[in-house]
Amino acid sequence: MTVEVGDGAPDFELKDHHGTPVRLSGLRGKNVVLVFYPLAFSGVCTGELCEIRDELPTLGGDGAGDDVQVLAVSVDSTFALRAWADQEKYQFPLLSDFWPHGGTAQRYGVFDEEKGLARRGTFIIDTEGVVRWKVVNAIPDARDIDEYRRVLAGL
Repeated sequence: MTVEVGDGAPDFELKDHHGTPVRLSGLRGKNVVLVFYPLAFSGVCTGELCEIRDELPTLGGDGAGDDVQVLAVSVDSTFALRAWADQEKYQFPLLSDFWPHGGTAQRYGVFDEEKGLARRGTFIIDTEGVVRWKVVNAIPDARDIDEYRRVLAGL
């Protein structure tokens, strides 16, 4: 399955790095930046998520970031995600797509079956749950956070 711009975002519920369930549909009323990444503690992933951490206050269309919720998803366990979040001081949820292994990434069409992890896919979902923008990069290729800012400013 592949999710395209204009589609309703497939709902999911995954546990965050504290073990708390997070449901996408529970975030209606906020724009969501759904970021799939291969693995915690890897170089490119750390760089991308640290940039999001540092730039989050400026991502929202109003300049404050309060209307934007970032959700970062990987196949890592909640335990690995907790250690990584603590180390890097991430303030947004790191969601575990551990079991069924990569199930949410599969539903969004970004799961690499051969490698057993998510490709670098980002979906910007509006306040009504509709995908308004997406990009899928190869595993070694970092994404451009300025694109997130541009798209969110237009929502």
